[in-house]
Amino acid sequence: MCGICGIVSFDRSVDADLVADMVTSLEHRGPDDSAVVVDHGAVLGHSRLALIDVAGGAQPLGSADGTLWVTFNGEVFNYVELREELRSLGHHFTTVSDTEVVVHAYEQWGASCVERFNGQWALAVWDRRRRRLVLARDRMGVRPLYYRVLGRELAFASEVKTLFTDRSVTRELDPAGLKQVWTYWSCVAPSTVFTDIRQLAPGHVATFDDTGLRVDPYWSQDFPERGREASQDLEENAAALREAVTRATRLRFERSDFPVGAYLSGGLDSAVTAATIRHATSADLTTFSVRFTDDEFDEGPYQRLMVERLGTTHHTVDVSHRDIAEVFPEVVRQAESPLLRSAPAPLFLLSRLVRENGYKVVVTGEGADEVLGGYDIYREARVRQFWARDPGSTMRDGAVGLLYPWLARNPGKAPAFARSFFGAGADPTDRAMSHHPRWSSTSALTAMLSPALQSSMAATAVADPAERMPAAAEDWDPLSRAQWLEIATLLPGYILASQGDRMLMANSVEGRFPFLDREVVELASQLPARHKLFGLEEKFVLKRAFADLVPPEILARPKQPYRAPDAPSFFADGVPDWVAEVTSPRALAAAGVFDPRQVAGLVEKARRRSRSFGNTDNMRMVSVLSTQLLHEQLVVGSGLDRPGRLAPRRVVDIRDTEEDA
Repeated sequence: MCGICGIVSFDRSVDADLVADMVTSLEHRGPDDSAVVVDHGAVLGHSRLALIDVAGGAQPLGSADGTLWVTFNGEVFNYVELREELRSLGHHFTTVSDTEVVVHAYEQWGASCVERFNGQWALAVWDRRRRRLVLARDRMGVRPLYYRVLGRELAFASEVKTLFTDRSVTRELDPAGLKQVWTYWSCVAPSTVFTDIRQLAPGHVATFDDTGLRVDPYWSQDFPERGREASQDLEENAAALREAVTRATRLRFERSDFPVGAYLSGGLDSAVTAATIRHATSADLTTFSVRFTDDEFDEGPYQRLMVERLGTTHHTVDVSHRDIAEVFPEVVRQAESPLLRSAPAPLFLLSRLVRENGYKVVVTGEGADEVLGGYDIYREARVRQFWARDPGSTMRDGAVGLLYPWLARNPGKAPAFARSFFGAGADPTDRAMSHHPRWSSTSALTAMLSPALQSSMAATAVADPAERMPAAAEDWDPLSRAQWLEIATLLPGYILASQGDRMLMANSVEGRFPFLDREVVELASQLPARHKLFGLEEKFVLKRAFADLVPPEILARPKQPYRAPDAPSFFADGVPDWVAEVTSPRALAAAGVFDPRQVAGLVEKARRRSRSFGNTDNMRMVSVLSTQLLHEQLVVGSGLDRPGRLAPRRVVDIRDTEEDA
């Protein structure tokens, strides 16, 4: 895993020193090597985390004739198979790196080569002969890619703060992007929370030349017409899923020149991936877990169960309220977005533990909930559909009580609230019926905003993601529509970004996600909905597929989402100085985002009883703190680790080559 950046201009020479500064800003993503390649009108940069072919995989990497240059962040896990195919077509290789496979694949198939890649990547190809830049991002959005276009010039980078290295770039929060965060929990590509900064959407390719920028999809999530799934046989589907997940896990565990560890959360998904590694390989396994000193959030007993079952070398990080508060400013700086939960902070501490123990790579269970129907939002939608068929039935109250057995304040114990929440908007014809209640409740956060920002947001149109759903979705099962929305919004924008890539790469650790393997995703999408969500039992087919590898205590365990303490982290055990600073009248006025009187009231309430905060107040508190930190760090400040310039280790000047002449 790495950091990539660059600038292409059709009007002027590109400042190579500026791109060198951009590379420096990405050092945490790739501390092992760094370089820039300088051409007329184009400079590419790379900061490398070396995992495959340490000696031969240095980047940016050029083709044999010097006409193509690639800077690549991520992994193409099927690079071995692609290399053999390309050899059969006459290509000659000088390294065993996956990056050289990307170069030859582009030579052979052009930009459509990404359709053949199975992995997680963001890449840039500078095609000197055609004088064009090609950008691409993996199907699910595992790896980030941001860009800024100004006239006939484009700058791109793995992180926003890298684009802010250029002091001429506007640094301000965008009302439209903020409105998306306070509706969908994250921005939906191509939007970001920063004015003039865009992100390439997952599954898309962008081409930039002297005529401008063109962005096209090369992949999109698809589901079969209800009742037209490839197989209706549960055992057959469970066997196919097991084979696909096993193959994906082995690819991610074995294709590295360095040892690979695994996360164990205590839940089903990481238990499956860790058990698969233990069962399908002969390698020793080291595992890593987060534990909480707050018992409400701790999953330690289930983690220990898997460690004993698998016999792994295990490491844990014990996270307290104070630990979350101490690292939260750094977490926000790395996330580059307002947060509605403190959950990324323990994952930052977990990746730091991984790195401190000498590991660069971990396999995790991320993605299973999205592709196999594991989230509460899917189960809530099932109850809402049930409710809509007979709103007056008392059985509906009982169904609500089954949803959150892990939650102390279970809405099933409050029938009036349950009816208002599950009965409202229960329209089976609404494509986004599953998500509109969550989006509506999240939008309540905007009541905290300053009048000026509220007015600006009211005048800002934000498209409903459901409007982008394919026309064929009319014939999908409701679960499929809910999955499509989750994969289009929360997965790339929050789960894989704020909780994933950013918290891992902040400590120079690569995460690998077998459940987001291309074959696994496409197989899962073709399964009947009832095999994924059987009644209210989530990930039914996954449990069936791995019943012999996962202890029954975990298989039968009620779904409990990963959570961390929110408001109590900042108020229950003492208030950090930075909290008072970012919520001061001066800081609030400078940012202009929140109403100071409302923030003062919320802070006072948190000082008195943060432990009894409900869902909305928790989100309000974390939203205020994270947004204020974001303004201080990336709008007022540069967001960079250090001032000044550290030169890249290599500078390759290709301006005087024969091809250029």
